[in-house]
Amino acid sequence: MQHSRIFRNVRLGIKNLMIHKLRSGLTVLGMVFGVGSVIAMLSVGEGASREAMEQIRKLGSNNIIITAMKPVEDDSASIQRVRMSIYGLLYEDERRIRETIPTVQQTVPIKLIRKDGYLGERSMELRIVGTTPDWFELVARKVLAGRVLSQRDTEKKAAACLLTEHGARRLLATQNTIGESVRIGPDHFEVVGIIQTETASGGIQTPDQEVDAYIPLNVARERYGDMVVRRTAGAQERELVELHQVLVQVRSIDQVESTAEAIEKMLRHFHQKKDYRISVPLALLKQAEATKRTFNIVLGSIAGISLLVGGIGIMNIMLATVTERTREIGIRRAIGAKQRQIIGQFLIETIVLSTIGGLIGIVIGVLIPWVITVLAQMPTIVTSWSILLALGISVSVGIIFGLYPAVRAARLDPIAALRHE
Repeated sequence: MQHSRIFRNVRLGIKNLMIHKLRSGLTVLGMVFGVGSVIAMLSVGEGASREAMEQIRKLGSNNIIITAMKPVEDDSASIQRVRMSIYGLLYEDERRIRETIPTVQQTVPIKLIRKDGYLGERSMELRIVGTTPDWFELVARKVLAGRVLSQRDTEKKAAACLLTEHGARRLLATQNTIGESVRIGPDHFEVVGIIQTETASGGIQTPDQEVDAYIPLNVARERYGDMVVRRTAGAQERELVELHQVLVQVRSIDQVESTAEAIEKMLRHFHQKKDYRISVPLALLKQAEATKRTFNIVLGSIAGISLLVGGIGIMNIMLATVTERTREIGIRRAIGAKQRQIIGQFLIETIVLSTIGGLIGIVIGVLIPWVITVLAQMPTIVTSWSILLALGISVSVGIIFGLYPAVRAARLDPIAALRHE
């Protein structure tokens, strides 16, 4: 009985709304745009923040990245024709971190050198990454072909080279991939594998680049040394850097931040100048999650204004409807309708308006992120909670903004309402 009464009231409410189709349609538009903007803006924010957090996770939540930085030099040094800069991380730094800090599980030393790579008539600038096989354990990357560097390559000082997918496409086009000989500077290396890279995004710098070529660390040190000479107009600059990066893996994720502090104290003791930078992906991850929450709140609040405007539109229309139907209300009260029945009837009409607007808004809110992804190549993620939130807010707006017109209609004096023209 109760269900049939509710169904009858809903049907009556739809019938009353259809009497003024254009007015009801324009009222619904406010809710459509409000719900659509809430879902669309939250999906854009979710996509951007999730991509940034995924980049951080790929760096390894248990890892710490130490990078060599050239310190700021005095202006007097700039007038010298030949300059010698000695900075960065030392082999001894890597050994101390590995052997003296108990929370460190393993370390990976990295030397970076810029050289041109050649294969026949094709050439491209490569970033030579001299490292150990442990690099591929700490920074997980997909192997597209062949294999990664092995401990045997290090022990035999093999001229083995692992190219990135981008470098392989540039140098090995139309050629066999694995086993091909590539000249890097004056030396020849055998390509033993091709690896996929992760590009930097959202201000997060990954340890790898698209132009990397990985070789054993001892081979890089033996063939290229620790000194780099750069010649510019009228000047020559020499840089002596033993290690450009050190990756540190911590035993437990709970010990990452304390380990980073211990490494900072150790390096500060042995380095007179601040010629290094310590990056903690875990701290970046926590910061990204906090930023994501703030971003979603801001975007949701901005989009919620559209829902507020839609709610005001509903209240305005329902107040006009109450005025138009004053005589109808008086007749219903005269034949025995109670105040709660009048309130229920008008609330049902506002809920119908807001629900229809919410459902159409959900469709638009799902389509907008899809269009953004296709046209702008931006990652967007439509979550189920954003859809439920938008729909719940739209229904709530209908109830809140429809309550005052419904109560006002129920409180009309029946006699005065019957006399209303």
